[in-house]
Order: sequence, then C-alpha cells, then structure tokens
Amino acid sequence: MVGELIGTILSRRSIRKYTGEPVGEEDVKTLLEAAMAAPSASNRKPWHFVVVTERGTLNRLAESHRYGKMLHDAPLCIAVCGDEGVSERFWVQDCSAATENILLAATSLGLGAVWLGVYPSKDRVEDVKEILGIPAGVTPLNLISMGHPAEKKEPRTQYDESRVHRGRW
Repeated sequence: MVGELIGTILSRRSIRKYTGEPVGEEDVKTLLEAAMAAPSASNRKPWHFVVVTERGTLNRLAESHRYGKMLHDAPLCIAVCGDEGVSERFWVQDCSAATENILLAATSLGLGAVWLGVYPSKDRVEDVKEILGIPAGVTPLNLISMGHPAEKKEPRTQYDESRVHRGRW
C-alpha cells in the first residue's frame, strides 16, 4: 500500500490549464510555509518568493517567458528567487528544494501547478527581474504557474531500473 506522501509525489503532474478560480490566501500561506520548510545548506535559507495575482503582471510574465503562455489563465504565480549574497554556492539547490515543496503542497491542496525555468537563461532572468522589480543580487530561479486544475492527469511513476546503479556505476 502506498502511503499518503508517496501518493502525493506520484500524483504531482505538470498542470497548465486552470479554472480561473482564485487561490485562497490561506492556501498561498500554506504553499509558502511548505517552501520554507525545505532543507537549506547550513540553514542559510537564501530564498525569497514573489507572489503574483495581478492579471496585468501575470500577462506580462506570460508574454516574456517562451513556455509561460498558461500564465494568461493562471490566477497565481510564485517566483522563487535566490539571494546570492546569502548563499553564493548553494542557492540553486536550496531554491529547487523549496520549489519542489511548493509543487507537492499544491498537489496536496488539490491545486495544479507547473515549474517554468528562468535561471540560467540570461534573457529570462533579466525579463523576470524587470517585470517583478527584483533587486540586484537576487536571481529568479523559476516561476510556478498555479491554479485550480481544469485538466486531470493520472498519477504515475517514472521509475527506470536502467538508471539505478548499486555500489558503483
């Protein structure tokens, strides 16, 4: 029998279609609490989160990101950013862990979400920084497009035994 956490992990799918219903502020806080519960090298916590619900800003992000057209219909976007002054070496790993926690929390809350990479694409980084007013020294790692799902995808595993090496390669 698969446990509840494993069930959530296997149910997490990239959802790009949303009903348009707003995501409640309580759910947003839960998503951010989950993000900040992520592991962080030396507990430096270099992350910052920009919560975007304003339609004009969501549309600008959608137009600026090559793969972000779903933001036109998303009621919520969370930009996960790393402060390189806090953790120059491990901010990407720390913010990636926070991102995965957001994605799993969204699934647990019945929301749909998809991770849109920003860093290390210089053009995407510059566009997102300009649109969201992100200060120097802080880099957007990704955008998470999110909302109540208007599509359903079945849980799955992508387990591939050929990628498992035991003891050594």
